[in-house]
Amino acid sequence: MELEKLTDAIVAGNMNAAVEMSKQAVEAGIEPKAIISEYLIKGMEIIGARFGEGKAFVPNLLMSARAMKGCLDLLKPLMKGDTGIMYGKVVIGTVKGDLHDIGKNLVASMFEGSGFEVVNLGINVEADKFVQAIKENDADILVLSALLTTTMGYMKDVIEAVKAAGLRDKVKIMVGGAPVNADFAAQVEADVYTADANEAVLVAKKLLGKA
Repeated sequence: MELEKLTDAIVAGNMNAAVEMSKQAVEAGIEPKAIISEYLIKGMEIIGARFGEGKAFVPNLLMSARAMKGCLDLLKPLMKGDTGIMYGKVVIGTVKGDLHDIGKNLVASMFEGSGFEVVNLGINVEADKFVQAIKENDADILVLSALLTTTMGYMKDVIEAVKAAGLRDKVKIMVGGAPVNADFAAQVEADVYTADANEAVLVAKKLLGKA
């Protein structure tokens, strides 16, 4: 089979075709890790680049991320603990008081689709839960999301809790969401603000020296 078509299916956001081709690749004896790193992640990088150039839009990213997730759900159980394709571990969540999920889930999907291990804590997450997740998962990056001006201030509380737990030097902190900007990120002492899911992945790789 022509595995380049698998990359094309991810770019097109065609989940059924992508999953079917992933199955065929496994049956042909191709290692799941190779399928992910050489064809699936490549597809996510292409759609991400198109998004950055204004040639693709959020629905395209969502469809590609969904196709990628379908393939990962098939391939990950076959990897037998071999997580060599992972760039690092990401803990992500929407902060306390905020129930917005879509943007955060897109970012989480992009991270997972790009070779990161992702722990998605969901919405309305308290500071101590973020701290606990960083400890339990030995996380490299913490991603905080907020879509309301009334909840974005809680990001500072989370970062202070991370400091109090003695974890600030061990984890990079990224913040994002509609009301958040680079000035706010500096105020709350986050490492970086990113405007969208594709940028978040690119910046995360740079933060970890993996770009």
